[in-house]
Amino acid sequence: MLKVSQLMRVNVYRDERESSPVGQIRQVVFSPQGDCVEGFLIRRPDVAGMVRREDAFLARDSFVVGDAGLVATRGKESFDDAARERLSLDWDACILWTGMDAKTTDGKQLGWVSDVSFYPKSGRVHSFYVGDGSVATSLVGNVVIPAQMLRGYKDGYVLVDPEAAHLALDGGLAATAGETYARAKIGGKKAVARAGKAAEKATTKGAKSLGRQLGRTKGMFGAFVKEYKKASK
Repeated sequence: MLKVSQLMRVNVYRDERESSPVGQIRQVVFSPQGDCVEGFLIRRPDVAGMVRREDAFLARDSFVVGDAGLVATRGKESFDDAARERLSLDWDACILWTGMDAKTTDGKQLGWVSDVSFYPKSGRVHSFYVGDGSVATSLVGNVVIPAQMLRGYKDGYVLVDPEAAHLALDGGLAATAGETYARAKIGGKKAVARAGKAAEKATTKGAKSLGRQLGRTKGMFGAFVKEYKKASK
């Protein structure tokens, strides 16, 4: 299983002979139904460091994992209009789930999609990770909503089954101390006061841990390669 977050800022190359990448992955593109990965938006380097270039699109059937990033396997057919035409994509109806607000079909706000897990071979979505958009999400965890609960997209929202509002949190850095607080943020304000000092203490400790993690870039791509190969079996 892979997560969208594991793909962010991974380099993409036109072929294995090139040393300079086309750019880096900045978003994952999902089918209009929202249940399948169709490819990736690639942020290309700015012209002269100032002029923003249009993102490229790499299709999900057009790459292998190389030593330094994803390597396109179909030449020009791997990208943009040629790729969209081959996949018969209704491009304007495709969805970028990451960062989108989520709510149940009966109108209960859940937060926003911080991550999505999917099967690398088929591209099929496994789960949505929904948090409240604050630092607390990283520390106490997310609500993990299985793809079977997806009910569609409407007016800028991921729509899920009402039962999603009752799902448990996955583990975070401060899951135990902050669980009451996180539940309150997602499900209402009743328990905010009770979260109190325990969550605050855990948040501070967790934030320091996150700060240390930000500097650990060496070996991160190697870890992604191992995870990708393992998930692709």
